[in-house]
Amino acid sequence: MGRMHTHRHGKSHSIRPATLRAPSWVSLGPKEIEELVIKYAKDGLTPSQIGIKLRDQHSIPLIKPITKKTIGEILEENKLMPEMPEDLENIVNKAVGLQKHLKANKGDRRNVRSLELIEAKVHRLSVYYKKIDRIPQNWKYKSVVAQLE
Repeated sequence: MGRMHTHRHGKSHSIRPATLRAPSWVSLGPKEIEELVIKYAKDGLTPSQIGIKLRDQHSIPLIKPITKKTIGEILEENKLMPEMPEDLENIVNKAVGLQKHLKANKGDRRNVRSLELIEAKVHRLSVYYKKIDRIPQNWKYKSVVAQLE
């Protein structure tokens, strides 16, 4: 996938399994995998961290072919879904970190532009998540760009 605000194309990515059939080496059944997902969610892991842990420690490349459900669906059924979607939370945390940097380094004009681009992504994602009722309709991200200039 190409980057949103540059002309370069991203090269770094993980490669998904070629076939969508359950692999023969997975010894765990669907119920056991769901229990693992629930256990890791209760431990405080995000859905992507759960997927990485299942891939690296339990040799499960994809959950959906085995359980017929995604990690998000399993978490939703068991009411363990985080309040804010993981990608939106990560981008908001990135913006907050950049705001702290810009308060300490007021002459850093290049990162003022970076903050504007990050906040544009936050806005686009929040519109989408409001549309699908994943976050409350009155959720608002407060911008600091105007205060910096």
